[in-house]
Amino acid sequence: MAAKGRMDNANDEDAADAARVVGGDPSAFDGIVQRWQQRLVGLAWRFCRDRALAEDMAQEAFVKAYRALAGFRGESAFGTWLTSVALNTYRSRLRQLGPPLATLDPARVLAREPGLLRGLEEGQRDEAVRRAVLTLPPRYRDAIVLYYFHEMDVAETARVLDLAEGTLKAHLHRGRELLKRRCETLGLRPEGAA
Repeated sequence: MAAKGRMDNANDEDAADAARVVGGDPSAFDGIVQRWQQRLVGLAWRFCRDRALAEDMAQEAFVKAYRALAGFRGESAFGTWLTSVALNTYRSRLRQLGPPLATLDPARVLAREPGLLRGLEEGQRDEAVRRAVLTLPPRYRDAIVLYYFHEMDVAETARVLDLAEGTLKAHLHRGRELLKRRCETLGLRPEGAA
């Protein structure tokens, strides 16, 4: 319950700062940036795996959010709205950049280095799985990144992605299945497999 209380307090602060910005006090946006910067950079990093690019994308998301703040109607939590703005910004930026340099194509890697993942330490396997997530089709990748890596619940993830909860659950299921196959191709065992 304490975590929910902190979230409600942060939502109240975000809403109050947003209202102050719309009312003519641009300095109130500093509070929003302070509360959200680490989360938005973290979310961006999960998509690009490059710290400098993640910081740049998060900054771009804040600029877009600032410009669109008058359009925030409060129909969802401020954090949901801001995450949605950030996600759309990241998608656009990644489309402009083309395929990320860090993208791991499991079939190519396996064909060139069949024993590559044998003997990797846990952290290296985890990184290989994270990179494999980036190779998923965007609708599955976005759902998995927000739900598992950004630790949003089903309802909030569905709101950010503008999906019905049932559709989100289907995307999560399909994404997990694709990811499982890609990990097996790479020689990684699915979680819980012997």
